[in-house]
Amino acid sequence: PVPSSLLIQGSLRNWSLGLIPENFPSSPRPLRSLWKAQNSRERRHRELMEDFGIKREVLGDGRERWHGCRKDTPRCFGSIRERTPSYLHLGRWTPPCCLRALRETTRHVVGALESAGIRYWLEGGSLLGAVRSGDIIPWDYDVDLGLYQEDLPKCPYLAALVATGTPQEDPEGFLWEKAPEGEFFRVHFSRVNRLHVDLWPFYPRGGTMTKDTWLGHPQDVEFPERFLLP
Repeated sequence: PVPSSLLIQGSLRNWSLGLIPENFPSSPRPLRSLWKAQNSRERRHRELMEDFGIKREVLGDGRERWHGCRKDTPRCFGSIRERTPSYLHLGRWTPPCCLRALRETTRHVVGALESAGIRYWLEGGSLLGAVRSGDIIPWDYDVDLGLYQEDLPKCPYLAALVATGTPQEDPEGFLWEKAPEGEFFRVHFSRVNRLHVDLWPFYPRGGTMTKDTWLGHPQDVEFPERFLLP
């Protein structure tokens, strides 16, 4: 649709545009023709959003339209290379649909851990984002939670992973699995959409919280157990 395309590009480039009203009213058309025309406009609008890489629209009345990934589609970016997702190379932050999926997955995981009585805390960049802005860092692509290793048997999904290593899909469609990189766990938004929360089992040793897998991140460090105590 040319008007929408021009308005979006004009907004991004600070163009001044004027809209000329139609000179003549449209002639009446059969309902089926109106329905087909409406479907065609909606399809072309979706294609335009995809071409422009727009994942979320906020309409004038506050309603939202989402054009990005869902639970039944892959996430909006591919494999992470050298700890850098592809959207950063394009000068963009995490797509809003991906952040929405991360928040939903985090709420689900936190709810499961709390229901099971597992002690947990924010780790790494997730802790940094919470301190800075009370949210996920705008360019992050996962969420990190630490938990007490001794509490793992309290959660049926984690207990099954420890016992069998077989991925577990819960009733809400979230996929729990053992991470291939080491001794920690990962909960995906779905089997198809691999946005995820990482769960890092820690254990106390001489008053210090430590773990068995280290991936070399600057924030990947031991810390005093007293930091977790009220």
